Amino acid sequence: MSKQIKININGLDYDANPNETILQVAEKNDIYIPRLCFLKDIHEDGNCRLCSVKVEGQVNLKPACKTMVEDGMKIITDDQEVYDTVSMNLELLTHRHNFECFKCSRENNCEFLDLLRRYSIDNEFTNMYGDIDSDFYYQDSSGVMIIDSSKCVLCGRCVSACEKQSGLSILHFNERGNKTYVGPAQFHELADSGCIYCGKCIGACPTGALRESDDIKPIERLLRDPSKTLVVQVAPAVRAALGEEFGYPIGTNVEGKLFSALKALGIHEIMDTNFTADLTIMEEGTEFIHRLQHDGVFPMFTSCSPGWINLLELNYPEFIPNLSSCKSPQQMAGALIKTYYAEKLEVDVKDIVSVSLMPCIAKKEEARRPEMGRNGIQDVDYVLTTREFSRLIRRRGIDFRNLEDSKPYGMLSSYTGAGAIFGATGGVMEAALRTVSEILDKKETQIEFQQVRGTEHIKEATFQIAGQDINVAVVHGGVAIQEFLDSLKDSTKQYHFVEFMGCTGGCINGGGQPIVKAKDQDKYDVRKLRAQVLYDIDAKATLRKSHQNEFVAKLYEDFLEKPHSKKAHELLHTTYHKREAYQNVK
Repeated sequence: MSKQIKININGLDYDANPNETILQVAEKNDIYIPRLCFLKDIHEDGNCRLCSVKVEGQVNLKPACKTMVEDGMKIITDDQEVYDTVSMNLELLTHRHNFECFKCSRENNCEFLDLLRRYSIDNEFTNMYGDIDSDFYYQDSSGVMIIDSSKCVLCGRCVSACEKQSGLSILHFNERGNKTYVGPAQFHELADSGCIYCGKCIGACPTGALRESDDIKPIERLLRDPSKTLVVQVAPAVRAALGEEFGYPIGTNVEGKLFSALKALGIHEIMDTNFTADLTIMEEGTEFIHRLQHDGVFPMFTSCSPGWINLLELNYPEFIPNLSSCKSPQQMAGALIKTYYAEKLEVDVKDIVSVSLMPCIAKKEEARRPEMGRNGIQDVDYVLTTREFSRLIRRRGIDFRNLEDSKPYGMLSSYTGAGAIFGATGGVMEAALRTVSEILDKKETQIEFQQVRGTEHIKEATFQIAGQDINVAVVHGGVAIQEFLDSLKDSTKQYHFVEFMGCTGGCINGGGQPIVKAKDQDKYDVRKLRAQVLYDIDAKATLRKSHQNEFVAKLYEDFLEKPHSKKAHELLHTTYHKREAYQNVK
């Protein structure tokens, strides 16, 4: 460890490591320095100059995020010169920003607005954007996410997040000078850019320049239509993060209040996506066993992450035969809602509205895929992200924190602990191993497979099942996925089963989850805290293996016959195909 040095900040002495920046030392000691473009390990270029500080003996103010500390350094973070400089830089940034705060997706969580309030920037600086139809304005919508340059302050955080977290570098600075805007590289549109909709750019954006396409308005109208029956499914990861939107600490389980909020909204039926996570294991596990016993294609890849599916179809189509044919739990639930559930409710399928609450914006695109329905009717009509759902709750005036806890009241809402852990990286693999090992070994086997847990981007393990070594891997995040697949092309190791998740950490860190401000991302391992909610649910569950879900067994008995039956294949399985980006070159 490097020998510590002494520095002075605002007249007080502090210990510091010589490899630290002024910003790191300040934040470690609870000294406030504003920041906007800085995102630890993602974007540290010092573009915005809001973290400007004064260093004794040096000419001009210095960016705290890039200036390394030196022994004896004396720093001032907030005198009149610093304050005026930061204020001026904020005023300049407002010239680029179209202020529509009352309808913005970041109305309650905008880092830019927080800074404007803190530095008392007058309204006169928030009305200088001009005509939004001018050449200066750029907007692009794929129907899944939206880029709106009228709110962009050109901090560059989204560009770096796209490069370092997805590994795809879809976003870029286009044009030059005062016409510069962030959008897909080479002037493409989002729908043609090869974007996998992981949403990491949205999480990195400090304003509302990047956001998911909002489906709140049609849901509001449907809630007021007496001819429609709304059936809502809730993904496991939503309950692990929704509370953050209402002031709860990261890692708080608000499952009970979530279900009460749905009741307060007037939702008719609730179907827990955890139920179809258990169902997915029955189908996927059976498919894996069938491949083992009939020399199928190995390794078999999981297929429940739409961001991962997008990446594979666009960039690694040669591996499509390795994919499980199973639909994701969202789409399995949608298929059951529009068939089995409709019959049970005695409601015409055309009058059922299937809505899912998801931690992921890629789920919006998945629901729109033409193969995800039948007879012209889509299985999932609308997808609300965790953020959208929180906005709907607030707009309806529901006091979330004071709701009593309740349980879901639909017929397909029971689940095992295995279904709950689907939302964390390694959860699908662990749930599958619990069931596959017990079926093949024909005896009760272990419950926890700790080797596939954790946030390491590529995890590998070997388990002996039915006398055979089964090699598995768990991979999450676009960069790690590409690294693994590239190495797999030349690998001599026989993998049998690989779980892929498009987002680092899995669904708990999905692109539709509450946005954690940059300064808090430095303090907490958000992925670990949210994942622990799901592992706690699992640990407390009476039943922890998917094949133990008696309601799933009943579904097979009454409707699907057995795993991998013809009917199960028609409803719960699909096919994937090669796709190409950059087809519509401007």
